[in-house]
Amino acid sequence: MSALWTSADIAAATGGTASAAFEVSGVAFDSREVGKGDLFIAMKGEATDGHRFVDGAFAQGAAGAIVSTPVAHPHVLVPDTTAALEALGIASRARTAATVAGVTGSVGKTSTKEALAAALARANKGPVHRSVKSYNNHTGVPLSLARMPAETRFGVFEMGMNHSGEIAALTRMVRPHVALVTALAPAHIENLGSMEGIADAKGEIFAGLEPGGTAIIPFDTPYRDRLIAAAKPHAAKIVTFGRGEGADVRARDVVQLDAGTMVAAVLPGVELCFTLSQPGDHWVSNALAVMAAVQAMGGDLAAAGLALGDLEGLTGRGARHKIAVEGGTALLVDESYNANSASMAATLAVLGAEPAARRIAVLGEMRELGANSEALHRVLAEPVIAAKVDFALLVGAGMAPLAHALSGKVETLHVADASAALDALRPMLRADDAILIKGSNAVGLGRVVASLAGGND
Repeated sequence: MSALWTSADIAAATGGTASAAFEVSGVAFDSREVGKGDLFIAMKGEATDGHRFVDGAFAQGAAGAIVSTPVAHPHVLVPDTTAALEALGIASRARTAATVAGVTGSVGKTSTKEALAAALARANKGPVHRSVKSYNNHTGVPLSLARMPAETRFGVFEMGMNHSGEIAALTRMVRPHVALVTALAPAHIENLGSMEGIADAKGEIFAGLEPGGTAIIPFDTPYRDRLIAAAKPHAAKIVTFGRGEGADVRARDVVQLDAGTMVAAVLPGVELCFTLSQPGDHWVSNALAVMAAVQAMGGDLAAAGLALGDLEGLTGRGARHKIAVEGGTALLVDESYNANSASMAATLAVLGAEPAARRIAVLGEMRELGANSEALHRVLAEPVIAAKVDFALLVGAGMAPLAHALSGKVETLHVADASAALDALRPMLRADDAILIKGSNAVGLGRVVASLAGGND
């Protein structure tokens, strides 16, 4: 396979000057992630300057760098390395003939992105490239684009935001043929003011659609028509997905199995049945969105169904661990990466369906809810009770309203932080418990998962 980038290509894309001829096989801006043959982009941030780590990057095997100050290694010199990263991403998108999907949403965008990439790859019709981790912001998106090989057949890129206007800028870089909104929930409502503001911000993804492109929209949201209105000026075709009658892609039947879910789906011109490995109604919705995108991108629906049956949970987003506890093993469900009221309710429902001696919910506070925080934490009492939770361990000051709402209804302990949660949780676990751990990433519950699951399956 040819090099991902040559120094001449990088110089042409960025308007920079190459100090020497070199080729690279990857791109990174975090020196800790640099591997052999990579291009290191020395970014200047508020807290540090990537130029401090150039020597270390080359010690780890970097083959070249983009810098704004000359260094004693092969490099391309540019005025602004952040602008150069964006230019490299734009050049990467321009040189490929790949069919590209853009994915956004308040809930499920990373899981759906991973599932869509796996579904497209299953038929082996050419290389599939995707954003890694949650690289979905103003630096993560151009980095993901810059890493895309020219011969890519399908590209899948995640786009996130904290404020209005951010997705509009990202989607114009990605230029998707298919733009997908997974679901809407009150994430970042502190910055966007209302659910209508969130819908408008997510709807910005349609502005980047290529001519003839398809917009894929959740049918069951009350903001469906608002999203459709945002898509109409840009999309040649609008496809809805969901459980409700009238959705273009819908689940005719859903049957819960001992391991996973069987879904009979109806799509334009075709019906198919597949087994979904991941539990929960939210994953049925994700799967319908994936199938809509696969069809719109010209992928293989049968192969996509097989891929959905083999999906494993992602770290922080549904990964399941059997952990050693007193008397045997317990199930640990890792949803520690992020949380809002919709995803909390969805994963609590999954916990409620687990056969277990006890159901334990470790719930971290939800961030960036602004004036809505107290109410949105309090309403979690209903899904906690519906899930027949035996013990609720609540983490962070923001969980006080939920602790009050659960008083006298569910055994509850409210602690200040993740360390206190781990101290309280570890000695109480017993064989056949099912433990859900979920909260906003900043709460740090991933450390609780890592401590409990270390060395376990």
